[in-house]
Amino acid sequence: MFQGLSEKLQETFKKLRGKGKLNEADVNAAMRDVRMALLEADVNFKVVKDFVAKVKERAVGAEVLESLSPAQQVVKIVHEELIALMGGAESKIQISPKPPTIIMLVGLQGAGKTTHAAKLASLLKKQGKHPLMVACDIYRPAAVKQLEVLGEQIKVPVFAQAGRAAAEIARAAVEYAFKQGADVLIIDTAGRLHINEELMGELQEIKAQVQPQEILLVVDAMTGQDAVNVAETFHARLGLDGVILTKLDGDTRGGAALSVRAVTGCPIKFAGVGEKIEALEAFYPDRMASRILGMGDVLTLIEKAQEAFDEKKAQEMQQKLRKQEFSLEDFLEQMQQLKKMGPLSSIMEMIPGIGKQLKDVTIDEKDMAHVEAIIRSMTSDERRKPSIIKDSRKRRIAKGSGTSIQEVGRLLKQFEQMQKMMKQFAGGLPGGLGKGKKGKRAGLPFVR
Repeated sequence: MFQGLSEKLQETFKKLRGKGKLNEADVNAAMRDVRMALLEADVNFKVVKDFVAKVKERAVGAEVLESLSPAQQVVKIVHEELIALMGGAESKIQISPKPPTIIMLVGLQGAGKTTHAAKLASLLKKQGKHPLMVACDIYRPAAVKQLEVLGEQIKVPVFAQAGRAAAEIARAAVEYAFKQGADVLIIDTAGRLHINEELMGELQEIKAQVQPQEILLVVDAMTGQDAVNVAETFHARLGLDGVILTKLDGDTRGGAALSVRAVTGCPIKFAGVGEKIEALEAFYPDRMASRILGMGDVLTLIEKAQEAFDEKKAQEMQQKLRKQEFSLEDFLEQMQQLKKMGPLSSIMEMIPGIGKQLKDVTIDEKDMAHVEAIIRSMTSDERRKPSIIKDSRKRRIAKGSGTSIQEVGRLLKQFEQMQKMMKQFAGGLPGGLGKGKKGKRAGLPFVR
């Protein structure tokens, strides 16, 4: 996400850092580069024009041109204006003082409403809420069944009624939620391939019947400016309260994320960052701006770690590392917890300054699966004492894991390197991305 934009902006700021003092011509040249970078990222041209004008106005002031580090001041201004562009602060769900809080999801067909109804329900459930999902997509084949399957998966009930109109189902669901003690109602509505009067009429009828606290548009970030146009139309007809932007983990240029708020006035409330149910995050403009500028996102990283890692186990692991008792069994357990945090490449991008280092690093998720299979094919003794694994054992492990003897040998060698590193950095994390004395990359078996 935002990789192209991030690289171009960092290159622009790098040019500024090479100058001791800035003049207006330097700022103008930098703003031309920023303008091109934003347009190439598919940001709305009017938004780009206003953004660049605001940054330029602040950047040519005496405070910047006469400061000791003008380049840093320009970066600071761009960072602040990016935050303002995306809404300034996190926009939370409005909770009704009288339950249930009604959240209505709208959007075009294929945007991911049904999936994100379940993702949102799962997220709210973790926050101590008691959600109920409502199947109001009565047109798409298997839409109701899909929601019911997802509901079973996350242990959240689903309300559905065959043969009734969507607005009637929604109204009945409110009464049912009240009786069952559900405090959040998430309505999954029908979509169309294109916006039409029939769709809007049905959505307006549902809105009139249940008076939702939140109408959230689910929109695909991959569609770029089309996403902004869709948001504008839905907002004009329904009065949106926010946006859920999906597929922000994909190869998207990010223009929608930077344009939606400015064009519609609707805040982005959540971002879909993967296919798994837990891959939904609250949208923080300040954290997103930091990611765009290559500053990382430490707060989100900490939150993900707190969710994924067991505190007691973490303390036990720390003791093992200090005593140099870290085994392949422990390594497997750490891998399992790391996977809960999401794709490794996404996690590493949240670490400040790591983006540049990632350019020559390959992170292969398939290799992680191979490593896991190899370790699981070992006996408990072999995991605790890898030194006992000789040729005959390697052949058995390779056969059991569907890998080669060479891969088993490579893992054992890399694990030995990790143990040597731990003697030098007792109490640190297993592995690393640094380079060893001979210039070879040492550390995790799936990082090259």
